[in-house]
Amino acid sequence: MTCGAVAQNLANVVILGTGGTIAGAGAAATNTSAYRSAVVPVDAIIDAVPDIKKLANVRGEQVFQIGSESFNDERLLTLGRRVADLVKRDDVDGVVITHGTDTIEETAYFLNLVIRSTKPVVIVGSMRPGTALSADGSLNLYSAVLVAATREAGGKGVLVVLNDEIHSGRDVSKTNTFKLETFKSPYGPLGYVVEGQAQFYRLPARAHTVNSEFDIARLTTLPKVGIAYAYGNVDRAAVDAIVAGGAKALVYAGTGNGSVSEFMVPALQDARGKGLQVLRASRTGSGVVVRNGEQPDDKYGWIVAGDQNPQKARILMALALTRSNDPAAIQQIFWKY
Repeated sequence: MTCGAVAQNLANVVILGTGGTIAGAGAAATNTSAYRSAVVPVDAIIDAVPDIKKLANVRGEQVFQIGSESFNDERLLTLGRRVADLVKRDDVDGVVITHGTDTIEETAYFLNLVIRSTKPVVIVGSMRPGTALSADGSLNLYSAVLVAATREAGGKGVLVVLNDEIHSGRDVSKTNTFKLETFKSPYGPLGYVVEGQAQFYRLPARAHTVNSEFDIARLTTLPKVGIAYAYGNVDRAAVDAIVAGGAKALVYAGTGNGSVSEFMVPALQDARGKGLQVLRASRTGSGVVVRNGEQPDDKYGWIVAGDQNPQKARILMALALTRSNDPAAIQQIFWKY
């Protein structure tokens, strides 16, 4: 069998570069946390891992060259449109996105909700730049391409692959500032990459991609949603600033079970009275915010995030507002996704 024949039997995977640590470089091999991110172009990242060309026919495309902390709604929409265009093509079997780790979870959840395709879309990053000792980016990219080229990865929603683990874009979050095993899902990964094979052990239960009511093709902008963070001695300044800034909704990252201190209830009531949707989430990082638990949500017309953290709740709230401004309908969207 010729090399050309082998290549024709491989999946076609497009690798979209957006920057981040996986595109970073440090001054010394021992710089694992102090480095410049988003300086290496995606084609150079691909060329540094020649073995991925044994897995798939790959080509790179630079969409952004930024640290992921600089992602905003406009860039989310731009990336989403490009992914949607690619997965419609017959000559594209999967898409890999190289991304900074800071906001992978937000981008993954957004794409999981708006990309109407069963083709694998995999987001990958690294915790160390490619110049560091024990850099993780090369193996992570290899694993991501392997997953994107695997037929079994289709139909499982947008996936996040790092540290030999395959996570659902809905569930995964960054939990540590520097450890390689920073990405965790409260219900565990969907599977693992083991010795060159993608092995899946569970399926996502919530609606996504082709079963989602949201479609990137119908989105031109996203409604502004702010997040206010609770803490001891919190005052209403952040809430009032979000209202004054023209937001359409406010996510309150409460303590514990989305708790709201007695002196913050009036501020949230005022925000609701001015037309903003008010959603209670938790700053704890895991667990479920119970409706009508810590606060009488029915009485106030508030919404609860369920098991979503504040930053992911912001994504879903923005999308929900493109469908309805009725708090009861938005609450149902949070139960569904």
